[in-house]
Amino acid sequence: MVKVIGVIPARYSSTRFPGKPLVDILGKPMIQWVYENAMDSKLLDFLIVATDDERIYNVVKSFGGNVIMTPSDIKTGTDRVAYVLNEFDADIVANIQGDEPLLTSEMIDRTIEPFLNGEKVDISTLAVKINDVDLIFNPNVVKVVFDKEKIALYFSRSPIPFCRDAKNEEDWLKLGNFYKHIGLYVYSREALLRFVSLRGSSLEEIEKLEQLRALENGFRIKVVISESDTIGVDTPEDVERIITFLKNKKIGFKR
Repeated sequence: MVKVIGVIPARYSSTRFPGKPLVDILGKPMIQWVYENAMDSKLLDFLIVATDDERIYNVVKSFGGNVIMTPSDIKTGTDRVAYVLNEFDADIVANIQGDEPLLTSEMIDRTIEPFLNGEKVDISTLAVKINDVDLIFNPNVVKVVFDKEKIALYFSRSPIPFCRDAKNEEDWLKLGNFYKHIGLYVYSREALLRFVSLRGSSLEEIEKLEQLRALENGFRIKVVISESDTIGVDTPEDVERIITFLKNKKIGFKR
């Protein structure tokens, strides 16, 4: 039987926003929002937070979550997820970002489904259609293009595809389809272990996008289209945007 686990990598240190996983959102730390949303998944057999910080470890324990301490010298969240495979057996691994409190269990399940449906992919991830022209030109918004089978061709901080015939910015949305990448990744066990064993690639270094290492090394990345967007937390201002969103949706304490 296929075993699917979800891992939420969470570190305390952050250049732009130290202590980000523990920031309060309507009475709960952000890591708890992420964990509880993921717990509603119908396809995850097990969920765990992987951290290198005792403060995060203790908070997760306090709300009843599964958590593991990982070495502090692990460089990336993906490496931290792969480390968990030393302790837990799994065929499929979901890397659930700890700074995505609006990521839903439905999004997670839809990203897992290509593996359970027998599709020949190494990694799957999420994207949502862009309807705001400003996002196309925002380098902090990663764009993705894919083929007819929704296998990723490229990810970029630049506008892709480039709309040569556009006379102004508004024309871009009229003439082309653009998709924002959402940072949720699901891997086969073999693909994850192979990925973290590879050296960083040239495109990855230029764009500062880890997924380009996978593309440069021939991984097939399935792009699952989401009907709704998320708000990732990189700055304190993002937290305020999330609080406003949740209040407008009248979402408070889930449990």
